[in-house]
Amino acid sequence: MSSALLQLSGPTDLQEIADRVIHQDFREACPLLPRSFADLLILDPPYNLTKNFNGRVFRAQEAEEYTSWFESMLATVLPSLRPNASVYVCSDWRTSTLVFPVLDRHLHVRNRITWEREKGRGAKANWKNNTEDIWFCTLSDSYTFNVDAVKLKRRVLAPYRHEDGRPKDWDESANGDYRLTHPSNLWSDITIPFWSMPENTDHPTQKPEKLIAKLILASSNPDDFVFDPFLGSGTSAVVARKLQRRYCGIELDWEYCCWALKRLEAARTDADIQGYSDGVFWERNSLKDQKLLRAKAPTTQELELFDV
Repeated sequence: MSSALLQLSGPTDLQEIADRVIHQDFREACPLLPRSFADLLILDPPYNLTKNFNGRVFRAQEAEEYTSWFESMLATVLPSLRPNASVYVCSDWRTSTLVFPVLDRHLHVRNRITWEREKGRGAKANWKNNTEDIWFCTLSDSYTFNVDAVKLKRRVLAPYRHEDGRPKDWDESANGDYRLTHPSNLWSDITIPFWSMPENTDHPTQKPEKLIAKLILASSNPDDFVFDPFLGSGTSAVVARKLQRRYCGIELDWEYCCWALKRLEAARTDADIQGYSDGVFWERNSLKDQKLLRAKAPTTQELELFDV
């Protein structure tokens, strides 16, 4: 598969990098990319932690040193963005405090998303750490945000009804009562890829497809361009392909690049995203209800409900 990888040796145009994986250091590749081509930037750089990436060890640094590295990296990738682009930056709780001031200097910081990893090592002398942050930023006050595309389907525990008995803002069905709720900045419906999930790889910091799908659906439209300069095992590119977006990813590690290509090839025939079906995101542990819904023919009412 490595023959399909791209390495840049000179300035490129959009057609050359569209739907490609670039095997290169981002510091070498980014200056050769076309300017203002990306509608959405997904940044998942190394956190300020010591972590082994397939033999390449990124070591934790002093706060000032990491902040300087992060600001230099951001300056390298920002010229790739269109004026109305959005930016999502992943971090852990400690790294968040370092990257926020940098983001605030260069971008409009709109929100901080905190998501539950649901896994995490226990600690005897501290609280168990099982959350991560994602900073939502934009280049300007004009940007894309498709709120209806990222509503969450939750089971209704105390459903309200109209005076005539009809469900009020929720859907009544044989396999459960659900409501589509507006997305918040606290996400507890994400499942970390585990061994039996098709998306799982051995990448140490792989993000779930469902997580990235929320970012892409909210902040881009079909045929928009998604850019990820720290592609890893390819999740953002794979999800972009599944959701009919164009993409470009940069990754330094050759093996990770090949994992990404393998996943991208599988995405040509399998566009499923765990936790996302029928046009909506479902809460965790609802797979049985999703399968029941798929098994029966949709009614007109259901078609209207899921037309988001």
